[in-house]
Amino acid sequence: MQDLTIHDATLYDGSGAPPVHADIAVHQGVITAVGPGLAPGREAVNAAGLALMPGIIDTHTHYDAQITWDPALSPSPSLGVTTVVMGNCGFTIAPCRPEHRGLTMRNLTHVEGMPLPALENGIAWDFETFPEYLDALERRGTVPNVAAFVGHSSVRTWVMGEQATRRAATEGEVAQMRSLVAGAMEAGAVGFSTTASPQHNGEHGVPMPSRLADASELEALANTLRGSHGRLMITKGFETPMSFLESLSARSGRPFIVAALLHSAATPESVFEDMAAIRAASARGNRMYGAVSACPLTFEFTLAAPYVFEGLQAWQPAMQAHDRADYLALLRSAELRDALDRELSVRARRLFNGEWQRMFVLKARDAANTRFEGRSVADCAREAGVRPFDWLLDLALSEDLATEFFATLLNADEEAVGRLLCDPDALVSLSDAGAHLEFLCDAGFGLHLLGHWSRDLGVMPLERAVRRLTADAADAFGMGARGRIAPGMAADLLLFDPATVGRGPARRCADLPGGASRLVTPGKGVHGVWVNGARVANAQGLCEAGARPGRLLRRFDA
Repeated sequence: MQDLTIHDATLYDGSGAPPVHADIAVHQGVITAVGPGLAPGREAVNAAGLALMPGIIDTHTHYDAQITWDPALSPSPSLGVTTVVMGNCGFTIAPCRPEHRGLTMRNLTHVEGMPLPALENGIAWDFETFPEYLDALERRGTVPNVAAFVGHSSVRTWVMGEQATRRAATEGEVAQMRSLVAGAMEAGAVGFSTTASPQHNGEHGVPMPSRLADASELEALANTLRGSHGRLMITKGFETPMSFLESLSARSGRPFIVAALLHSAATPESVFEDMAAIRAASARGNRMYGAVSACPLTFEFTLAAPYVFEGLQAWQPAMQAHDRADYLALLRSAELRDALDRELSVRARRLFNGEWQRMFVLKARDAANTRFEGRSVADCAREAGVRPFDWLLDLALSEDLATEFFATLLNADEEAVGRLLCDPDALVSLSDAGAHLEFLCDAGFGLHLLGHWSRDLGVMPLERAVRRLTADAADAFGMGARGRIAPGMAADLLLFDPATVGRGPARRCADLPGGASRLVTPGKGVHGVWVNGARVANAQGLCEAGARPGRLLRRFDA
């Protein structure tokens, strides 16, 4: 008898083909049969009126720390995700020497919005090297399947210590890094990740270590993957030449995932120029993918942690302030405000471009200021007759930086985003699940693609949206046994209602170690999620803790 059968489903198999009505059977975590009239298994599910697809593969997450205390990697499985790729952007917690743990956690708090108390109370440091980290994860087990990049910043810190954020590496240090990356690949890393983004800063605004790497270091580390199964991944700087990234792919012979390709109203054609360069590279035989997002890039923030502004050069003195008094004095200073105003007067490729009409007061601390809630900074500043940055800083200072703001920064133009989502060289990605916990939650990006973009806007048919989230992701990362519904494939499955599928509004909950809070978004229209044939979520969310059917993926197709 089969372990699981699902009957009378509208089946989207991940190939992009139109749906068919069928049953499926599962035994020992593997799909054994697809067709009509299958005999019921030990667990039989009636899927009449519902759609069945492969589980979503989330290729851009930052669960590297959370996974050590939360094997469920919540909320992803309840949002239809059955496989995650973590370690993106080079922000990993392995390898890590004991003397570097504090620095690593403080950097993650800054660059990825992870509350420090959660990291300090939650991370189980039962590893030092990357192979030891993978072994520890495999011992503990997980709910979803997991693949992990080895990260450049961690590798650099292991070799160079505090010098990793101060200078270029020597030939000897690069040789040590190559050895670490090679060892990680042998242990089962999915690839090597890095960042060149000016937005990626650690404690006190110091650039994350990989940003100090010169071209020769990047070339050497990329070439370490030659002949392996590994993938290269980078979050590019706004000015990083695509030609250089193609050269890394060409010399290493490895596929390259380039993030984060988001649309900006200030420089509307730049992201399409990047996609055109990726298309041309692929035509030349150099496999490249542009990581794009199905979600607008939104942030909730206060001036106590204003990640939104950290890509601005004029904001650097504020980031480097070593105590609160100095920071507050800088926020009051005319010099800082004038510098910010001058910089924003020039349009450029960056996270925030002065689109004050898309930044709102979410919540005021003082009753006298609640009249501003729900209003844009642009409107409030215009009404007060002052510059927007002056208005925002003055309001925040008057409330001891407790004022909560909400901003939509990028990907606000739905016509442009729809073009990106339909680009054949795009990889629908960039959930950042596990990161920016205080600011956003895009872990439900897949449900958003199925509901908002496919059903509501008709940007692509549902079968194509399913393929984007499943087979396309599996192919890009060499996960040959996943991403499709067919005999012999892993039974990673999502059962949903096409009429209601989507993601709900964000809410804040305090469920992190140490009592820290985060934003989460509930799923809509999800009726069941299975990982390797075991049910892990239903219409109410995650199933009871205990089962950990996920696999640590260590082998990938070339």
